[in-house]
Amino acid sequence: MSAKTASVCLPYRPESVGAARRFVCTQLRGWGLDDLVDDAALIVSELVTNSIKTGCQTRMLVGVRRPTDRTVRILVGDGSRSMPVMVQARPDATSGRGLAMVHRLTHGCWGVTPLPFGKVVHADLATPAPVPR
Repeated sequence: MSAKTASVCLPYRPESVGAARRFVCTQLRGWGLDDLVDDAALIVSELVTNSIKTGCQTRMLVGVRRPTDRTVRILVGDGSRSMPVMVQARPDATSGRGLAMVHRLTHGCWGVTPLPFGKVVHADLATPAPVPR
């Protein structure tokens, strides 16, 4: 199977979180990966929210790739060189759990690629292996 890729450019506004979620979910359903939709929606929401918080005014690129039949990669690129950091949020904290959730949902398969004028954060999801009959 050749890799499939789709992307969309979004503004740094709160409503872009919902737009990114709809974009990624539509792509996954179109590829027949309905079992990944819920986790992908949470992941892209967190990554886009983090990008919005950087205060960038350039462009944010949201992409989804299907490098294999069972794997999807969610990408969010922004114009900030500020790297995301996974922190241990206190029990009474109202934020700070997002990257820990991304880490948990992707089984640690996420990362950041620094670029000359920003970065791309990626997170990989895999469908469960088919049960042999």
